Amino acid sequence: MKGMNLPNKLTILRIILVPFIILCFYLPRSWGMWVAVVLFVAAAVTDTVDGRYARAHGMVTDFGKFMDPIADKLLVNSVLIMLTAQGLVHPVATILFIAREFVISGLRLVAAGKGVVLAAGNLGKIKTTLQDIALPFMMVSHLWLPFRIVGVVLLYASLVMSLWSGWDYVYTNRKLIAQE
Repeated sequence: MKGMNLPNKLTILRIILVPFIILCFYLPRSWGMWVAVVLFVAAAVTDTVDGRYARAHGMVTDFGKFMDPIADKLLVNSVLIMLTAQGLVHPVATILFIAREFVISGLRLVAAGKGVVLAAGNLGKIKTTLQDIALPFMMVSHLWLPFRIVGVVLLYASLVMSLWSGWDYVYTNRKLIAQE
């Protein structure tokens, strides 16, 4: 990673943390999920920090534009899948979250092919924030009922925001996918 700027190193760190977070799901739940929560929160913080730092210091790179969204999707969707496997998140919710990401990624590819860069909108940022708060609560929801309640409420609020922001993103950029 020598020669790579700090924001890109943080993106790589987020990707490296994903397998360790997944591994924590196989550790004893009494402490494994707390380790997973700490790693997830650290990774989620890098998602916020790397983008802001890159923009503030003129360090935005093509690598970062490409890898940052991938790192975010790997992190969130891996945890969603693991929580679904444990019966803590309904499979349909996980499918909807992941389907939205495929649609947005596809739209971004079409836009890139036309020389247009589509930045994340405010609704998508709200969705991400809600997910980043909800998932740690869901990861430890077996420990205390209030964790479960907060986690479920925030997760389904993030699902609503996910679908709303996805629809808004497609609708706002519909000219990019219109037949010519």
